[in-house]
Amino acid sequence: MTYDPEQHALLLTDYCLGVQPGERILVQTSTLALPLVEQLHRLLLKRGAVPLIRLEYPAQSDDFYRLAPDSLMDALDPLALQEVESIQGSIRIQTPMPAAQGLDPARMARHRKTLAPVARARAARRWNLTLYPTAAGAEAAHMTLAQYEAFVSSAMFLDTPDPVAKWGEVRALQARLIERLAKADEVQILSDTTDLRLSVKNRVWVNSDGKRNMPSGEVFTGPLETSAEGHIFFDLPTLYAGQQVRNVRLDFKGGKVVSATAEEGEAKLLAALETDEGARWLGELGIGSNSGIQQPSQNILFDEKIGGTVHLALGNSYPETGGTNVSALHWDLITDLRKGGQVLLDGVPFQQDGEFQL
Repeated sequence: MTYDPEQHALLLTDYCLGVQPGERILVQTSTLALPLVEQLHRLLLKRGAVPLIRLEYPAQSDDFYRLAPDSLMDALDPLALQEVESIQGSIRIQTPMPAAQGLDPARMARHRKTLAPVARARAARRWNLTLYPTAAGAEAAHMTLAQYEAFVSSAMFLDTPDPVAKWGEVRALQARLIERLAKADEVQILSDTTDLRLSVKNRVWVNSDGKRNMPSGEVFTGPLETSAEGHIFFDLPTLYAGQQVRNVRLDFKGGKVVSATAEEGEAKLLAALETDEGARWLGELGIGSNSGIQQPSQNILFDEKIGGTVHLALGNSYPETGGTNVSALHWDLITDLRKGGQVLLDGVPFQQDGEFQL
């Protein structure tokens, strides 16, 4: 299938955000996504909304981290916060780009901490995070651009006659998963390289059906902050701040990361853990269910949704889950259980080799 930005924009505007007349909707991305931005702008106007289009050139953030003086690294633009506080919804569009070289991960973590009030204000409103397929994204996924566009379309069910109906099927499946998960006090993730226990007692599981992430297809909660015990190996590589991080192992005691290693990108990992006090604690446990995503693409937005995978997020919790951890960091790391792994609920198999046991 050829990627269709008009179909993508329709899904974002009408299904994901449910835009209403008079609402102020912020659209943030780079100029690489102009075909999608044009469609969104037209649709938002047709819906009677107020579009706020904020574009960056592709390497703008990289230049900021590389060139900005310390005074700017620690300065929060009051207008940026005021704008987010004035909106009813936002759409952020990822445009994967080649990895930047020579960026200091500590500076990036420091500025992310500065921007935390903006992130919190945005999270308090309707929001969606999505992706526009780029040549760099295709290269990272080891695909041609045409293959990558088809991959993105399939992940969002844009290749079906009725994408909204397909997301309804995802919601129904995930409701069944949550019905079982809500009865459990403890989750154990187990494989040859992982043995981690987490308490989810009295926490709320969220049915992520594409309204906030597009694509989505996961159920998630915030584990009890002090409960993580054991170790976990994340075997799916990911790009963090433009750099590859691969084969991460985390050891937990009393809920806190006490040891962290990576075969590649370890400096990025360790810098992320020093973002702030909350960065060494877990904010999320997620279980993927999207049948339209079968292979990793080195993009967390897609890879964490693969059916048969589990992911944990270091840092900030989603308050609706009951999670209380606060951090400028929210970084999802993914382990693939399809070739030999289990998720146990109070000792009873819930997922075996990537297949749900319902």
